[in-house]
Amino acid sequence: MEDTLQAVERTFREQSGRVLAALISYLNDFDLAEDVFQEAMVIALETWPRDGLPRNPGAWITATARNKAIDRIRRRQNFDQKQPHLVALTQKPANPDDFEMDGIPDERLKLIFTCCHPALSLEAQVALTLRTLGGLETAEIAAAFLVPIPTMAQRLVRAKRKIQQAGIPYRVPPTDLLPERLNAVLTTLYLIFNEGYNASSGDALIRHELSSEAIRLTQILNQLLADDPNLTENAEALGLLALMLLHDARRTARVDGSGELILLEEQNRSLWYKEQIEMGTAVLERALAMKQPGPYQIQAAIAALHDQAATPQETDWPQIAALYQALQQFTNSPVVRLNWAVAVAMAEGPMRGLALLDDLAEAGSLDHYHLFHAARADLLRRAGFHDDAHDAYTIALDLCQNGVEKRFLRRRLAELGSK
Repeated sequence: MEDTLQAVERTFREQSGRVLAALISYLNDFDLAEDVFQEAMVIALETWPRDGLPRNPGAWITATARNKAIDRIRRRQNFDQKQPHLVALTQKPANPDDFEMDGIPDERLKLIFTCCHPALSLEAQVALTLRTLGGLETAEIAAAFLVPIPTMAQRLVRAKRKIQQAGIPYRVPPTDLLPERLNAVLTTLYLIFNEGYNASSGDALIRHELSSEAIRLTQILNQLLADDPNLTENAEALGLLALMLLHDARRTARVDGSGELILLEEQNRSLWYKEQIEMGTAVLERALAMKQPGPYQIQAAIAALHDQAATPQETDWPQIAALYQALQQFTNSPVVRLNWAVAVAMAEGPMRGLALLDDLAEAGSLDHYHLFHAARADLLRRAGFHDDAHDAYTIALDLCQNGVEKRFLRRRLAELGSK
């Protein structure tokens, strides 16, 4: 039987986004919602071993947190001045055992658009949504943004304060306001998926609950755009969905039975989900037919080329390199330039890729990005410079925060032998 700690951890992974979204909707207070959610998780650790696991752990956490919020509100001196819906909330505390998750409105899409209000900076919008909806820790969000943890913590504090002080409404915005929010929403979903697909820290490479959640919410977003009579489907929203589906189709082959990392060129392609690849390709074709190119569509096209190659040798690396070069016209980020350099190396040889990485290294923006050093190490290894590869792998290992990737890097170092 699942022990209590595992049950609490599973509930947090699977339900935190929906539970927090519901609590924020009830309370209109990000900090209070997060505080009572954490308090409810502690209570679960204390009571579940004694009383047994509840029938619906997510609903139990929601009800317990809601009751804790009621207690806190009642203790405030200015209770009578609180908003009417909060007063009404306190009239009837919820019995956790009577709560059903199916009876709780799914407020996650509202939460995304609230966090992505244009009054906030784009970085704050994405960070806040990752924290609340995605359930990521501040350190994980900082890793996703390649910024120090204190910087990200302060960014989150300012974002929540801005929402409170500006009275930003908790809602899916009216159709005339929807387009201006869409870019931030897509960025948010993209980063949530990336954290799920390749976890920045922890003992697992894949956080499937995050990547699945990002796919589901992206599907909901696309349906919302398609169903609204005042809106039309958006090519980039479709491109993002295609990108997620095409990457996620390979997830089973990315780790072995022991959870160890398997690189793309070494994966058993029979394990890839062919139906999902077909679905993602169909969505991409629908997006491309709109003739409104964008970065998510280009990345989806790159993923499709990987998925369509029956063997590693059949991968169309020149076309992938060309697509990465086109992607730089939309987003000339150092990570995109890194991926372009690797694609060029696969198409033209490791020395050509190393020259591009040397140019990228001069800027210094990826000095603390472990994948830059891992990519450079791999190209050095392929070129036969084993001592230099050993040094680069060592730097990558020191910077890496994910346990699975660390073990892979150690294996590479062992293969090279001691210097």
